[in-house]
Amino acid sequence: MKKYKLILCAFLLIFLSGCGAASGTWGWYVIDPSTKAGLTNIKFLIGGFTSTIQLSIVAALLSIVLGLLVALPGISNNKFFRILSRVYVEFVRAIPLLPMLFWVFYGLPVIFKSLGLNINIDAFWGAVLTLAISDSAFTAEIYRSGIQSISRGQKEAAQTVGLNYYQTMRYVILPQALRRILPPLANQFIYIVKMSAFASVIGMQELTRRANEIVVTEYRPLEVYTLLIFEYLVLVLVISFVVRWLERKMGSNESLNN
Repeated sequence: MKKYKLILCAFLLIFLSGCGAASGTWGWYVIDPSTKAGLTNIKFLIGGFTSTIQLSIVAALLSIVLGLLVALPGISNNKFFRILSRVYVEFVRAIPLLPMLFWVFYGLPVIFKSLGLNINIDAFWGAVLTLAISDSAFTAEIYRSGIQSISRGQKEAAQTVGLNYYQTMRYVILPQALRRILPPLANQFIYIVKMSAFASVIGMQELTRRANEIVVTEYRPLEVYTLLIFEYLVLVLVISFVVRWLERKMGSNESLNN
């Protein structure tokens, strides 16, 4: 074990020594906070946090609502509704995110104009709609599996006391299902955060777009994208921490139930 630690330390020392500006190999000065230019680049890159977080939260909320609206017909007794839900899920899941982003951003305004509607879609809402639609298919499947995991006896008991379908779902089924689907929903939120990087291709000033702009001016992709990776890592770790806290709060952690 000590041998591996020594090898790791030696590797880090070699790596860090190579990161010095004097070596001429690395250019970490572009994000060096001790210099004015480096500090400016760091502030510019960190400024994309707000746009990335806003984009991810709005897209996730829309995906949760849309996913539920798709999942409920998928578990209904009506065969037509079940087929409709299945077609939506399979169709949306089959489309890669980037082509869908281009279609929403460039195609929807054309469709709106053909219908006589003057509706323009900016980069933010183009990315939000794309992420929400793309993720809703996966969210719908999470809802469906979570709802179907609740025993039929729960539904029958609710109907016995006079609750209708809406009341049964709201007060009995969904509260129990949400505790079970919280971890996979959190994974989908992390997926949205990472996929928000695609918004850079349509001009949205989020983390990846700002990193690309610094690379174009500084010609130091390795150093800039390394900082970008750490920024996404921080976001994901914060989300994971919040989800763990919610799991304990909602009692979805099995160790607390035992």
